[in-house]
Amino acid sequence: MKIQNAFRLGLFGGLGVLVALAIGAAVGTLATIITYIGAAIFLALGLDPAVSWLERHRFPRWLAILTVLIGVLAVFTGLVFAVIPVIVEQTSNLITGLTPLIASLQDTNWVANLQKNLPDYIDLQALIGGALEFIQNNLTSIGGGVLQVGLGIASGAFGIVIVLILTLYFVASLSSMKRGLYQLVPATKRARFADIAEQVSDSVGRYVVGQGTLALFNGILSFIYLSIVGAEYPALFAFLAFLFSLVPLVGTLSGSVLITLSCLVFDGVPTAIAAGVYYAIYMQIEAYVLNPNIMKRAVKVPGVIVVIAALAGGTLLGILGALIAIPVAASVLIIIDQVVVPRQNEL
Repeated sequence: MKIQNAFRLGLFGGLGVLVALAIGAAVGTLATIITYIGAAIFLALGLDPAVSWLERHRFPRWLAILTVLIGVLAVFTGLVFAVIPVIVEQTSNLITGLTPLIASLQDTNWVANLQKNLPDYIDLQALIGGALEFIQNNLTSIGGGVLQVGLGIASGAFGIVIVLILTLYFVASLSSMKRGLYQLVPATKRARFADIAEQVSDSVGRYVVGQGTLALFNGILSFIYLSIVGAEYPALFAFLAFLFSLVPLVGTLSGSVLITLSCLVFDGVPTAIAAGVYYAIYMQIEAYVLNPNIMKRAVKVPGVIVVIAALAGGTLLGILGALIAIPVAASVLIIIDQVVVPRQNEL
């Protein structure tokens, strides 16, 4: 429709802007739900290789899906009833131990020794006493902050349950979702589109399996080693190592630094040195032995693109963006290699 009247043109333009703003506001309101759906699809694609492997070993499709779903539920149930209580207990002990740790700062000799090296106008003892007095006078406010943290943890747990339920649904209906998507493509291009989509799906699935394997490996080794060296909270630190290792590039390094510093605070210098040496060695083994052997079959992405993709994904979508950035980059490379480059060669 050709619009010649300037008023009508402006009116339709303004309506377009309002619709765009409304869509943007709706997306912002549904950001959490969209994140849940994206994470569930990502995990479903990661579980799909297990279903395909069972199918190749003469499992019917429905039995392969049922076996994978039972395995996921079993792992989740075991995590809730075996690992989570230990982590909660150790976290509670850690928080309980912070109060006497702060209170003991006034009685240790290092405060007096450090005061000798500071200017006279800096009273370290008074600063520590003021901090303790602030904590005592604002105990209610601090308790409210702890309540907010608790609500945040509860919200996170609720989100995990929602993502798990969505993942189960997506795993069960992944094939039908793919077929529905392929039906939207013109018949002449459907086979080519389906082939590329399957390659992208396989790439994402292999990446999820590879990254999860690396994280699980780091968590198990961390628990074993920290238990041997006598760390006070090995299960909690191993769980942190597992979570941080899920984030590519900087996850293992960040988790290692946090765990080492925690060992320094709660277990002393010898344990912290032992933890630091272990993680320094482990990061070299992961970078040059584990990562190449586990991930080389998952995604073939140049190192510089891995760094750029992880940084861009983390900036745009936070942790979820950092997690999906590398498989997204691999998918883009597949599309460029099989669609863009052949078209350019035909020109």
